[in-house]
Formats: sequence, structure tokens, C-alpha cells
Amino acid sequence: MDGSWVALRLMVVAAVLMTANITKGSSGINVCNMSEDGLMACKPSVTQPNPTDPTTECCNAVSNADLQCLCSYKNSVELPFLGIDPDLAISLPAKCNLQTPVGC
Repeated sequence: MDGSWVALRLMVVAAVLMTANITKGSSGINVCNMSEDGLMACKPSVTQPNPTDPTTECCNAVSNADLQCLCSYKNSVELPFLGIDPDLAISLPAKCNLQTPVGC
């Protein structure tokens, strides 16, 4: 397994432990209404040192996500440990031409 796949798995495990807004269904893990595929599509946009612009797949995933739920992770100490830059993650809605929730 490459490092990004391991990091994603760790992020999903941390998310499972941190929130009740996660469901397990036939399509895999779902975090704040984002599928595992959606999380993977957005990972290059929220990791340092060279984040990329969000792809169409990422923006589609973000547009279907519960943004208020995702916002609850903005101060998570686990995200930087998993290689996710919280500031980059919070900027995804705006980069996808979506409105960021108030207070996020």
C-alpha cells in the first residue's frame, strides 16, 4: 500500500472514532455524506506540500457532503497528523463554487 492510501485509511478510522455521523453501507465508508471515493478524490487538494486544485470528482463529492458536519473537523488535531491541512480542507467549498457554512 502506498502512503496516501494508508493515510486515507487512518483518516477514515479516526473519523469513525470521532463522530456518529458515519454510516457503513454497501458502497463502503461514508463520512458526513462523502463516500470513500469522494474522500480519495479530494485528498490531493487538502494535503501538503503541493496541494492541487480540486477535481470535478472532488467538487461533486463536496457538493453532496454535509458541509456543517465536515466543518466540525476544522479544529481536529488528527487531521494534520494524517497529512490533511485543515485550512486547505475548509477552502474546498469556495474552490468548488459552493457556499461555506456560516462559522466554518
